[in-house]
Amino acid sequence: MGKNERAQERREKRRQEISLLRTIPYSDHQRWWSTDTIVVVTGANRGIGFEIAHQLASHGLTVVLTSRDTRVGEEAAKVMQEGGLNVVFHQLDIVDPASIQTFSDWIKEKYGGLNILINNAGVNFNFGSDNSVEFAETVIQTNYFGTKSMIKAMIPLMRPSPFGARIINVTSRLGRLNGRRNRIANVNLRQQLEDVNSLSEELIDSTVNTFLEQVKDGTWVSGGWPQVFTDYSLSKLAANAYTRLMAKILSDRPDGHKIYMNCYCPGWVKTAMTAWAGHTSPPDAADTAVWLALLPDQFVSGKFFAERREINF
Repeated sequence: MGKNERAQERREKRRQEISLLRTIPYSDHQRWWSTDTIVVVTGANRGIGFEIAHQLASHGLTVVLTSRDTRVGEEAAKVMQEGGLNVVFHQLDIVDPASIQTFSDWIKEKYGGLNILINNAGVNFNFGSDNSVEFAETVIQTNYFGTKSMIKAMIPLMRPSPFGARIINVTSRLGRLNGRRNRIANVNLRQQLEDVNSLSEELIDSTVNTFLEQVKDGTWVSGGWPQVFTDYSLSKLAANAYTRLMAKILSDRPDGHKIYMNCYCPGWVKTAMTAWAGHTSPPDAADTAVWLALLPDQFVSGKFFAERREINF
């Protein structure tokens, strides 16, 4: 058996384990949540986001399903509502400050805030062996800056709880700092981004902005950036770094006001974003986000997960 076949066998075995774990119900003493627990899932009209919303609602939480497109968002929420799940829809475009403000005002007025935020909304315009940067600005603005804007807007609205509020960012292994085949070539920059004590929002912003400047002047190919899906990989690298940074900043909050933030890679998923070429089903891909959101004793923050396992950034 070759290396690829062994890797595929390991993936399949783990997927089977995850599917089994999902069938095990939470016991009464583990269920810290109720229908009064409010979850916001961005980009939840289809794919991974839809499955995250569906699984969380199935566990009895109130889910706010968001989508840029009102029509498809309402239809997605209706499907779950007809199944007896407590799901409501609200329009949200994470790259539009006015849309974020409208959403913030609404959720504060309707629910007094939220308990869990799942930042799932994202875009990718490359498939197969493609590595175009034609839409690099849109990718960076959505996957990094849009996610960051949502985090900043929602933190003041996170409801106090002895179990802590939770933020889960859907990112990717392609954004790992020290991946063997898809990393930033600049060792000094990698070390700066890796050291959480010196990591800053300014450093993350300047990294992605430097890339965008090189895209505009045509020098990005020789810039030492990740070689696979460069714009997408860098946007997820930035989101990963921001997760670690914010987890450190939020760690000083007092008991009852804790906010735990983690990120995870759902894998290569069979969705429209991958042109249905993935090897992981949306239900399996959603599992780790749901698991992180519902951890009974949530003391984990600033970590990166895949298939319920912590992995290195």
